[in-house]
Parts: sequence; structure tokens; C-alpha cells
Amino acid sequence: MQQGDIGEVEGGAKASTTRYSQAYDGLRSLLLSGSIAPGTRLTEADLTRMFNVSRSTMRSVLVRLAQEGYVTSEVNRGVRTRSFSVEEAADILEARETLESALAGKAAERATDEEIAALRQTLSEMEEAQSRGDQDAYSRGNRRFHQQIKQAAHQHTLAHAYDTLLYPLVMRQYRNLSAPHPRTGSLEEHQAIFLSIVTRNPDAAVAAMRHHVGSARRALLLDKPPGPPAG
Repeated sequence: MQQGDIGEVEGGAKASTTRYSQAYDGLRSLLLSGSIAPGTRLTEADLTRMFNVSRSTMRSVLVRLAQEGYVTSEVNRGVRTRSFSVEEAADILEARETLESALAGKAAERATDEEIAALRQTLSEMEEAQSRGDQDAYSRGNRRFHQQIKQAAHQHTLAHAYDTLLYPLVMRQYRNLSAPHPRTGSLEEHQAIFLSIVTRNPDAAVAAMRHHVGSARRALLLDKPPGPPAG
């Protein structure tokens, strides 16, 4: 094989890896966004068109997502978005409460001035979104606020464990669609978390985050069975 041929092979391999990564990241983000209902069947044909990859690439992506718990794969049922029992949901949300509280405490100890400024900006945007009744903007700010705290903690082991939790899927399945959004008290809880971090009070940050995540958990419909899977 000539040098030019080797370069073409390497280039093709890199392009294939890039397409796989883009499809994996794209589908994972789509699942975490909650825009696909629990129990929805995912077909390779539709996904290959959506992400512009080959069927073999998408099959590899689905195998990885099944291993990580985002989807389920069963004979004669195909691949479906994950659905959680009440017990599974409660376990995941309890783990989230523990991990995210610890991350908030570390953020109070370790956040840089730039990271605190970013949190302040996000919180300001959430306040503005709530004042004008923009639920989507508030939700985006909410997600960013929590990600910023995770990054400001500078604790990679906790962050990795947090990232493996499937709580966004649990919250999508069990959320109370009849309840107001954002939840009453949500903004004030975020403000308390921020105040604890900016004043460098780890114990208060742990308590404020635990209260916030616990309140969000109690607002879910975990005492009622989830709706039937989508066809």
C-alpha cells in the first residue's frame, strides 16, 4: 500500500469515527432532552436518515446506548426509549440528590471567580425568563445552572458518577404536566444555592442543593403509575 493510500484509509477511519461520535452525541442529547416519550420505538431507518449515517454505524450507537441504559433492546420489540419502574426512578433520584449536593459543596470551595460570574449570569437570565413567563428559556437556564455547578466543583469522580445518572429520563416520565412550570419556589431555591456558593459556605450549599433536588423529586408523580408506552 502506498503512502497516499494509507492517508486515505486513515482519513476514512477518522471520518467514520467522527460520524459515529456525532450520531451518539446527537441521539443521547435527544433522549436526555425528554422530547421522546418513554417506551417509544426507535427504528434504524429513521435514525440513519436523521443523523446521516450508515445502518451499521447507527446499530453500534444503539448498542452503546442500550449498554448505558438510555434505551432497551428486546427480541420482537426492537429498540425503545427507556421506561423506569417507580422503584428504579426513586433509586436514581436519591442518587442524584446525594451526588449533586456533594458537587454543590465542592463548588462552594473551589469555584473560580469566572465560574461564579457565569452562575450569576445564568441565574439572572432565569429570573428574567420567569418574569416574562418564558418556560423554555427558564428550563434551559436551569439545566445550564446545574451543569455549571458540576464544572465549578472540579471533582471529576463525582461529576462522572453524576453524568451516568439517567434522571432527566426519569423526570420526563414522571413529571406532572398539570403542575405550573417552573415549579413554585424553584427560582428561590436556585438563588439560595448560588448565595451559598458565592459566600463560600460548603455546608449551606450542600443543604440548599439537597432541599432543591428533594423538592423537585417530591413534585414528580412517583406515587402514580406512568402512562402506557408509546406505540
